[in-house]
Amino acid sequence: MKAKLKLIVQLFLVFLRIGPVTFGGGYAMMALVEREIVTKRKWLSEQEMSNMLAVAGSAPGGVAVNIAAFIGYKLGGSIGATAAVLGIAMPTFVIVLLLSLVYGQIQDHPLVISAMKGIQAAITGLIAVAAYRMYRTAVFDKATFTVATTALALLLIFRMNPIYLIIAGILVGLLIVKVKKQLGLNIATERVFATHQDEQTDQTTKAPRLPKDKQTGVKLNG
Repeated sequence: MKAKLKLIVQLFLVFLRIGPVTFGGGYAMMALVEREIVTKRKWLSEQEMSNMLAVAGSAPGGVAVNIAAFIGYKLGGSIGATAAVLGIAMPTFVIVLLLSLVYGQIQDHPLVISAMKGIQAAITGLIAVAAYRMYRTAVFDKATFTVATTALALLLIFRMNPIYLIIAGILVGLLIVKVKKQLGLNIATERVFATHQDEQTDQTTKAPRLPKDKQTGVKLNG
């Protein structure tokens, strides 16, 4: 009971810290969330985080609140989801409320305009990092690469509604799995990451390379 209560408090505090420093919406905060949840605390794996991001992005509502709810529920059930959502939403609500009271008076100030331009540039980088990390786990073979590039082209060139792309992605994914089953092909659902421990194990299991004289049994002069 104490361990679960401690986890709930930690969930609330983690998302409470992430909320005030996140500009640009849910995708911009993914780098911070991954650092706290995956890298620092190791509550989830990189693959689990990528799967949750995919679901959070396709579900109704804001990505930030969705990902907080999914992570909180997985780690602490309904109470964990509530704590995580409160943590991510409370500071944002207070900051937006305060900004709405004064922004109309300062929005044309040169310093404010410059600050907003800098924030927008930084947000672009954060979203790019989140996209790259999601790409590493979500795109792992020719089929997923084709789906990703086709979706990108449809968005950029034809301005297709993202809802249609999400539905199409689900149908294409199911179709690919069905076709591979019928053809007897291997069905992969994620990229396989080699861990540092596995690399060390592989190195220790390799036979050491013997000097040429010991391999041939011929003694070298000198």
